[in-house]
Amino acid sequence: MKFILLAFLFLSSPAFAVQPDEMLADPGLEARARGLSRQLRCLVCQGEDIDESNAGLAGDIRKLVRERIAVGDTDGEVLDFVQQRYGDYVLMRPPLRTATLLLWGAPLLVLGAGVAIGVIYLRRLRREES
Repeated sequence: MKFILLAFLFLSSPAFAVQPDEMLADPGLEARARGLSRQLRCLVCQGEDIDESNAGLAGDIRKLVRERIAVGDTDGEVLDFVQQRYGDYVLMRPPLRTATLLLWGAPLLVLGAGVAIGVIYLRRLRREES
């Protein structure tokens, strides 16, 4: 019974994909890297930040972030560098621009389509009952 409880607790803890060889020796710099990693989207997984993703590309971006921090870049400079290299979509919160309007508007479009389909379905159902 203890083994099952221990296994459950282990499996329910948050999983991070950061490998020990990726980590910076300075705890302060590593904390900065982790914070920045949570602001960057895995381009393979798309719903995860690079701190959580096991994808190879996410690992490459994590290493890039740590390299930029190690050479003395500020957080803004690191994010700008990654954004210039991979585009706006790499940011978990991309800037609102004409090119990113679809990213920001997609959830509203999907919600609107779902509501429209529901209304059409209910109207047809009422017509059939009459």
